[in-house]
Amino acid sequence: MSRADPSPRRDAGTSLPTVAGILSRDDIRATVASIAQIQQPDGMIPWFPGGHADPWNHTEAAMGLTTCGYRAEAERAYDWLAGAQHRADRPGTGLDGSWYAYYRSGGIEDARRETNMCAYVAAGVWHHYTCTEDIGFLEEMWPVVSRAIDFVLRWQQVDGSIIWSIDDDGSPESYALLTGSSSIHHSLRCAVACAQALGDERPDWELAASNLAHAIAHKPDVFAPKDEFAMDWYYPVLSGALGEVASRARLADGWETFVMDGIGVRCVSNQPWVTAAETAECVIALDAAGMDDAAHDLLAKIQVLRCDDGSYWTGRVYPDDVSFPDNERTTYTAAAMILAAAALSHTGPASGLFRSEGIPLALDIAESDEVTVTDR
Repeated sequence: MSRADPSPRRDAGTSLPTVAGILSRDDIRATVASIAQIQQPDGMIPWFPGGHADPWNHTEAAMGLTTCGYRAEAERAYDWLAGAQHRADRPGTGLDGSWYAYYRSGGIEDARRETNMCAYVAAGVWHHYTCTEDIGFLEEMWPVVSRAIDFVLRWQQVDGSIIWSIDDDGSPESYALLTGSSSIHHSLRCAVACAQALGDERPDWELAASNLAHAIAHKPDVFAPKDEFAMDWYYPVLSGALGEVASRARLADGWETFVMDGIGVRCVSNQPWVTAAETAECVIALDAAGMDDAAHDLLAKIQVLRCDDGSYWTGRVYPDDVSFPDNERTTYTAAAMILAAAALSHTGPASGLFRSEGIPLALDIAESDEVTVTDR
C-alpha cells in the first residue's frame, strides 16, 4: 500500500455518528479531527503529541478515523502497522508476526510483545473492510493479520488462555490476563471473518477461539487475579464469549463497584479515578448486552471530560476534580468515544462489531468436549 498524502480529508459520503442530546455530528467531527491532527506523517498515531504509541491503541485510533470517513488517514495507520511488524525475526524465538509494546518517533520504548496488542490488528482490519468494502485493502493486509494471529496463538495454553506478554528474547510471562485474553477472543473472531471473506478457511483459529471462549466464560482461575481493574469487569462482555444473559448479569454485578456516582467508570475499583476510555468501552459493552438506557446515561455523564476542541481528558480524580494524568488528552480516548457513539446510534456498517454483527458467533467447548453455541 502507498498512501502518503498527509493532509486530513473526510470521505463526503460517510455519515457521522450522533447520539441525540449527548453528541452531535459537529462534536464527533471535532473529536475525529483531534486524532487526525496528532497522526505523524509515517502513519503512527501516538497517545498525544510527543508521546508513545502502542499497536492496540494505534489500531483503536485508526478505527475511529475509519468510522468518520478519514479513510486515507486510517490506511496510513495500517501502512505503519504493516511496516513495523516483525517478519522472521530471530528464528526460533517465536517473535515473527509481532510488534513491540511501545514505540516513539524514530525508536522503541519497550521491546516486549503483548499478545492482545498484536491480535487487535485483526479487529481493525475487519472494521475497516466492513466500512469500506475495499477487498483490495483486505487482501493487502491479510498477510499482516495472518502473521499476527499465528504469533498470538503460539502462546495459547492447554487451558485455553493466552500468555499476555513475551520478552524480547522470546521468554514468555508465566500468566494470562482476563482482559487481554478477552480482547484476543474478539480479535480472533474478526480474523476468522477476514479469512472467510477471502476464502482462506482457518479451522485452527476457530478451535483456538472456542477454547479461549470457554476459558473466559468458565475458568476464571486460569487468569491472574486483576479484578480490581474495570477492564476485567466488562471486557469479557466485549469479547462475545458470554452471551447476552451472562453479560447482563456480569455488568449488573460489578456496577456499584466500578461506576462512580453516575460520573463514569473507575479505572481501578479502590481509586476515585474516572477514565473516559474505560467509560466509553463500558458503554459499548452495555450496548452489546442490550442495556440501552444505562449505556446512554453513562455516555452522557462522561462528557464532563470533553474539551472544547473535541478531545477528551484521559481521566479525572474526584472529589479533587483534577485531570489525571496531569493535562493528558489521548487519541485512543477520542477513538473510544467515537466507537461508542457509532454503536449507540447504529451509524455505519461496522457499528455492530461488538454486538457480534458480521463476525462468527462465539462457540464454547464444554467440559464434555461437546461444542455448543452460547446464549447470544
